[in-house]
Amino acid sequence: MGLVREPLQAAPAPAVATETAPARHAVARPAPTTASRPIAVYAPPTDAIGCPTTEAVAGATSLQELQLAIQGCLACPLGPGRLKFVFGEGDPSARLLFVGEGPGRDEDLQGRPFVGKAGELLDKMIGAIGLRRDQTYIANVVKCRPPDNRTPTSEEAAACLGYLRRQIELIRPAVIVTLGATPLRELVGVSEGITRVRGQWKRVVVGGREIPVMPTFHPAYVLRQYTQDVRRAVWEDLKAAKEWADKAEGA
Repeated sequence: MGLVREPLQAAPAPAVATETAPARHAVARPAPTTASRPIAVYAPPTDAIGCPTTEAVAGATSLQELQLAIQGCLACPLGPGRLKFVFGEGDPSARLLFVGEGPGRDEDLQGRPFVGKAGELLDKMIGAIGLRRDQTYIANVVKCRPPDNRTPTSEEAAACLGYLRRQIELIRPAVIVTLGATPLRELVGVSEGITRVRGQWKRVVVGGREIPVMPTFHPAYVLRQYTQDVRRAVWEDLKAAKEWADKAEGA
């Protein structure tokens, strides 16, 4: 009887089945190899054209000189992907300065700020307070288009912010109107949501001057939320900014 039972206890089949299943599972999981790949880090150029010096920026005595000094900038990853550098445009001594986020597709193609649908609406917004586009100045936080029109990162904004601040120093506007959350956060340092702070006066110090700032909605947001309440809110913000600029001019 004992000889009959011993071969049944030594049967290896269950052990073989248990060992092969994990081996098949491990072959199908390449995740550890993928996760270990190094992430490429953008290395900006070191020449004065690809990475303009602070001395060159500060030494520009006009907007034209500043544009020539920085238009070859490749200091952040946005530079190599652009079609055109979007410096800004308008009256070089404008009392009212509009600051947006960054160029979109149309702006990247033309090299001008706010020329797409949002730009058409901005022109109408400016006209509603009795001004023409060329009587103001329009710029952005970043001068190159972010991929897919995404919000620029803080690092990308920081690479460009010195250029914008020098533009402000040269223009010497009486009032800055920030369009949307990005310029309010990156230029003024206010990170609250735009719906909470729009219409509330802020301040920014540039070149030793304290400049009043009126936050309002970005025209692209107005296009998406084209309600009477949103349009009225923007009009009230711009009207307040225009009134302040008029008082400053008459002082």
